[in-house]
Amino acid sequence: MAHSILLVEDDDGIALPLTRALEREQYAVERVGTAQAALARTAAGHLPLVILDLGLPDGDGLDVCRQAREDGFDGAVLILTARGSEIDRVVGLDVGADDYLAKPFSLAELLARVRALLRRRTGPAVRSDAPPSPSGGLRVDPQSRQAFAAGTALPVTAKEFDVLAELDAVRGSVVTREHLMDRVWDENWFGSTKTLDVTVARLRQKLLTSGAPAQIVTVRGIGFRLEDGPADA
Repeated sequence: MAHSILLVEDDDGIALPLTRALEREQYAVERVGTAQAALARTAAGHLPLVILDLGLPDGDGLDVCRQAREDGFDGAVLILTARGSEIDRVVGLDVGADDYLAKPFSLAELLARVRALLRRRTGPAVRSDAPPSPSGGLRVDPQSRQAFAAGTALPVTAKEFDVLAELDAVRGSVVTREHLMDRVWDENWFGSTKTLDVTVARLRQKLLTSGAPAQIVTVRGIGFRLEDGPADA
């Protein structure tokens, strides 16, 4: 079954060749050209990936991404933009995007990013021999790609889940920054490692907000460790 991709782009000169390229790869592409239409479609669900331009006629794509996440959209979001500075990338990731591609870009690079994002959504991210999570604590399920705190699902994005799953696979042990970047963003990522810090910060906030009895600890100069126990323990 073909993956469905929502392309949010108002410029025909960009949208039409992108649509053709994606359809050649056997993806089912839906295209909308406004922020309002994008939010209506993400709210309807059943979308593994949104390719989102930031320069929309009725709003900023960053606001679309932020609102979609607040509304519960859990698919992957790949941002396309002419804003190429590092601070813009961090802001995009901070509102819930999973990846960021600055214009101009090659179709080959975009297709590689799409494959990586979809692979992360469909493939298991933890070891099959990982020990079960404590009863009533934080549980990470690689089959459903969901995380639960006391039985309640955490609203994590695709990249957030991947980072959490890697940490959960060796809970209590340190996972290096290099390992997380290789496993979660892989060889197709050419941006700053600050994307990892932004993702970890979002995860920490969600664990805290949910009351999950677990925390992500920074091991300075090395990486991160997932530990049982609240953040203020």
